[in-house]
Amino acid sequence: ANNVANSSTPAFKGERMVFREWLLREGGAAPLAFVQDWGTARDLRQGPLSHTGNKLDLALQGEGYFAIETPEGVRYTRNGRLQLDPARQIVTSAGHPVLDEGGAPIVIPAEARDISVSRDGTVATEAGPVARIGVLRFENESALLPASDGTYVTDAPALPAEGTKVLQGMVEDSNVQPIVEITRMMQVAQRYNSAKEMVDGEDERIKTAIDRLARVA
Repeated sequence: ANNVANSSTPAFKGERMVFREWLLREGGAAPLAFVQDWGTARDLRQGPLSHTGNKLDLALQGEGYFAIETPEGVRYTRNGRLQLDPARQIVTSAGHPVLDEGGAPIVIPAEARDISVSRDGTVATEAGPVARIGVLRFENESALLPASDGTYVTDAPALPAEGTKVLQGMVEDSNVQPIVEITRMMQVAQRYNSAKEMVDGEDERIKTAIDRLARVA
């Protein structure tokens, strides 16, 4: 349901439940085993890229994240729907400054009229280069924990994402496929109903057996 709700959220990564076997009774001829919901796993595949034509919309082609400054500290995101705030800083739609490769906010000069972003992340105006956007990657992306506004937080060391391209005028869409997710929801509902019917049937069988045995006694 969460995947379906975020199917139109830029750069959203779908999640899957992770299950594992849990043995209630080990050994013997018939060990009793159940399935335990162990956690969730994020689908890290890149979502499709959409052309917007907005010069402050940026998409990452390849691995990596934008680094942004929030009141809670540095966060990471692939959502490249950006804008200028009153101080001429490049910020996210939530107002958080996007950081350059040195970890500082990117400020566009007041007299600038045209903003261009090259594929290596260099931000320039008609007067010349301003800064280079920091695009960072992590050895283990599962260490990134979801935070607010589609961002992630981690204590793991960040590394430069050298092979990643920054595409101007484009955004990365969610990698969720709504039809697939809705089909999975229907399958879960059907399996739940089947399990409920089985449990109800077994309960009724036990009640009937007890009732008949009581009559015999």
